[in-house]
Amino acid sequence: MKKVIKRILIVIAILAGICVCVVGFFAIKGAIMWNDAKSANPITQTVERLRAEKGFVKYEDMPQFYIDAVVSVEDRKFFTHGGINPKSIARALLHDISTLSLEQGGSTITQQVAKNLWFTQEKRLERKFAEVFAAFDLEKELSKEEIFELYVNSIYFGCGYYGISAAANGHYGKSVDELSDYECAMLAGLPNAPSIYLPNENPGLARRRLELVLDSMLNNGAISQEKRDEVSQAGN
Repeated sequence: MKKVIKRILIVIAILAGICVCVVGFFAIKGAIMWNDAKSANPITQTVERLRAEKGFVKYEDMPQFYIDAVVSVEDRKFFTHGGINPKSIARALLHDISTLSLEQGGSTITQQVAKNLWFTQEKRLERKFAEVFAAFDLEKELSKEEIFELYVNSIYFGCGYYGISAAANGHYGKSVDELSDYECAMLAGLPNAPSIYLPNENPGLARRRLELVLDSMLNNGAISQEKRDEVSQAGN
């Protein structure tokens, strides 16, 4: 019996060693990938270029309801984490290992900014590590408000609209500061899957996504139950 246990422990140790080596290998490749991307497009220059684009919306010009909606549904610990969410990454990693895929990434808003501005959407393990290194650098060089600005001004909202300004004007014919709470919640839910949640094309699915956004805000303490019900009923 002792020999069997010993053999099992040896196998476990070997497998653990292999996992460490594999993770280390891809972590190094990710660090190199980020270094190359940063060298070609430095953070400061990339940020300045995006801010200079027409329609860029500053943090202070966004409705607070929209900010709370995005944070609640996308990354509820955004204002307190250091760029990554270890629990989300661990949960996503366990899922990906069990399904032998890279379906989930556990990405924070900061990681998504890195992916949108410096990397492709290709699902490669080294790119996920590159996102992590990029997130740490972004958190060191930029404020949370600046990172949030980059995120909502670069993400895709469907129908060819990139950035919150284009989305507000394209979907509702309004500037960002004119959006109602209902419209803010709807736009906060769109980037998750723009082709699926477009209100005009899939009203039922869009409505379900809206309710999820509002529930996330409620659970995150961003709104009261009364406010949640008020916004939900505004779309009826």
